Amino acid sequence: MKKIAVFVDVQNIYYTTRDTFQRQFNYRQFWQFLSEQGDVVIANAYAIDRGDSSQQKFQSALRHIGFDVKLKPFIQRRDGTAKGDWDVGITIDVLRAAPDVDEVYLLSGDGDFALLLDEISERHGVRTTVWGVLTLTANGLIQSANDFHAIDNDNLI
Repeated sequence: MKKIAVFVDVQNIYYTTRDTFQRQFNYRQFWQFLSEQGDVVIANAYAIDRGDSSQQKFQSALRHIGFDVKLKPFIQRRDGTAKGDWDVGITIDVLRAAPDVDEVYLLSGDGDFALLLDEISERHGVRTTVWGVLTLTANGLIQSANDFHAIDNDNLI
């Protein structure tokens, strides 16, 4: 059975589906799809912790589905801007997982991950699939993936 690792950029998926469709991604349906593709050996969802009760409820739901939810604190800068992304953390975890899996699923539209997908494909022969909102997913990321699945109304709640 094919070994699958899944890495979800929660903030990216939340904002791109909200901004494009005004709806949320259906993680339960996605998990069902994944379980039909092979053995999910790693399933990480990366989120920002604002201490908000609705976010905590959502994170609990992700855990219940089967995801390991990794949290990073929300950082408010003195100038009022905010910071909170998981790009480096996701990259490290993907690089660590790649030698032991057959396929990596990345849910994100962030073009910074294109080099990562190229690296794990070339170095480890890992198949890569990206799920993202087509209009908000970087072309370089789509081109780096073996497969691209455009999130649409069928994948939303």
